[in-house]
Amino acid sequence: MSALTGPIGPRTRRGRLLLVLALAAAVTVFTATVPLLRDFFDLRVYYGTVHTWVRHGGRIYDYHVPGTAYGFTYPPFAALTMLPLAPLGRTAAIALSLLINLAALVAVLRILAGAGWRRHGWYRWALLLCLLALFEPLRDTFSFGQVNLVLLALVLADCWLLATGRGRWAGAGIGLAAAVKLTPALFIGLLLLAGRRRAAAVATAVAAAATALAAWADPRASHYYWTEALWDTSRVGRIDYVSNQSLQGVLARLGETGRPLWATLVLLTLCVWAWRTRRAVTAGDWTAAFALTGAAACLVSPITWVHHLVWLLPSFAVLVRAGRPRIAGALYAVLCTSVVWLWYDGASGVGGFLGSNAYTWITLGLLLGLPTGQRRAALFLARRWSTRVKAPAPSPESPAMTAVRGQSTPSPGACDAAAATGAAGGLAGRDVTRNPSSEPTGSTRPAASKPQSSSSRASSYTVKPPP
Repeated sequence: MSALTGPIGPRTRRGRLLLVLALAAAVTVFTATVPLLRDFFDLRVYYGTVHTWVRHGGRIYDYHVPGTAYGFTYPPFAALTMLPLAPLGRTAAIALSLLINLAALVAVLRILAGAGWRRHGWYRWALLLCLLALFEPLRDTFSFGQVNLVLLALVLADCWLLATGRGRWAGAGIGLAAAVKLTPALFIGLLLLAGRRRAAAVATAVAAAATALAAWADPRASHYYWTEALWDTSRVGRIDYVSNQSLQGVLARLGETGRPLWATLVLLTLCVWAWRTRRAVTAGDWTAAFALTGAAACLVSPITWVHHLVWLLPSFAVLVRAGRPRIAGALYAVLCTSVVWLWYDGASGVGGFLGSNAYTWITLGLLLGLPTGQRRAALFLARRWSTRVKAPAPSPESPAMTAVRGQSTPSPGACDAAAATGAAGGLAGRDVTRNPSSEPTGSTRPAASKPQSSSSRASSYTVKPPP
């Protein structure tokens, strides 16, 4: 966020308002015409499942969206959390989904911005929202009616609790997220690596209690999920589909479907994650630790659809905070282009291998190269500066002038102190003590009679619609 503290665009309030309105109009036109809209397909799955279960006495995992082979794939507790959809009509359900996702996005941005979020002002926040509207994983999350943004907000709430010393309930958000979807369970491993055993115990207990509650509510559905549905990959979709930007997706597109190679890559990835995350935690850089865990989860998950990559948002916040806005901008721009969909119908050759897995390479690069230890670096710079600035000796003429004007004490951010101390957490040459100033997703390819298009049956999981 700190990269937005300098002058951007017009200086007058009127000029800034006109620029924001123009950008908002351009983004609206882009999102309404260029990407293939998803027709809230995943929300239709949730809505139909809950209605069938509650109002018609059906089974959670027997429901399929009419005309497709796609149904509910999450643990039973996820269906339990979606019960508020039961009394609603479809239009009201869509409105509720949009409002919940918007609230989750606000919470994520607030946590990532840190304690100094107000200093950016309405203008910079408006520019940021326009940029976020172009981010393919985010726009598809809204268009599909997906839940990953809500899960990210729950997980980052624990990041905020840990970084601000409010660790009593830390782990509850991770536990709830893991009960809704299995991938966030990796964050329990982060808590163990950090030595936060209490938080890890809370997360495990909350996840277990939520799972037990779902088993009590529907024992038959729970038994079916944990013994059959969880292991049936055909329920989720084609692993080699271009939207699957996980390590297993890369191997599947190469024709390598054996488990040993995939398991080896997963093990290596987890080793790198543990090493880098431990360094971040040791430095007190909780934002980087959570960002690394989100990236690792996307890589090791058997299936990571493009809209799941909202878990990369904390990584971009870390890059900007670390004084690397150009790298963040370049990677972010690629994730806005829908470039992987150029190989929608198959990939061959070196170009196809590199291009169809572009988002996987970005995720892997973030895991390997994301800056860590920014909190320690910022505090070191603050201490060094404070020792260099000497207070003037009192004089008879002005005995009260014993402090250095303009010197301020770094204040911790929401996820770590670097968000407020050095602003970007490592911007060379900046005065850190000065006062603050007064599943497939949408693509850019033409609409086609595919399940991904809003003009036909939208599928979030496979390429070909069912017969």
